[in-house]
Amino acid sequence: MKGEFTGRHMAIVLASGFGVIIAVNLLMATLALRGFGGVMVENSYVASQKYNRWLEQAREQGAYGWTAQVGTAADGRLEVSTSNVPPGAEVTAVARRPLGKSETTWLPLTAMGNGRYRSADPIALGRWSVRLTIVDGERRWQQESRLE
Repeated sequence: MKGEFTGRHMAIVLASGFGVIIAVNLLMATLALRGFGGVMVENSYVASQKYNRWLEQAREQGAYGWTAQVGTAADGRLEVSTSNVPPGAEVTAVARRPLGKSETTWLPLTAMGNGRYRSADPIALGRWSVRLTIVDGERRWQQESRLE
């Protein structure tokens, strides 16, 4: 003998369905927040007010004509190859993990000659976002590169 499908049964179906959806959303939000090691600003409104200045700085650094390529050597050390950078300019690099647990590594670079620089220590395996900064007097140039 089959029972009748009542309003109580429908309420249970709806509550169960929405319960599963809410539980999955909470799980996904928790995993996303725990795994985000990205860069965020303290105050997005203040950052939006600085946006035009950042664009102007990008145009200024583009006029320098400096370029840089970032890679790793066979021994795991960071290698930077630059062109049109004045001799004596200070070159620094900071590597951070773009995903997962937040990890930041400061990489002092040593000039190897001919616009090449190398870190003293090897960088750990994995995915990195490397921010390269070149300073020559009042001129400042920055570039962010992926390293995998």
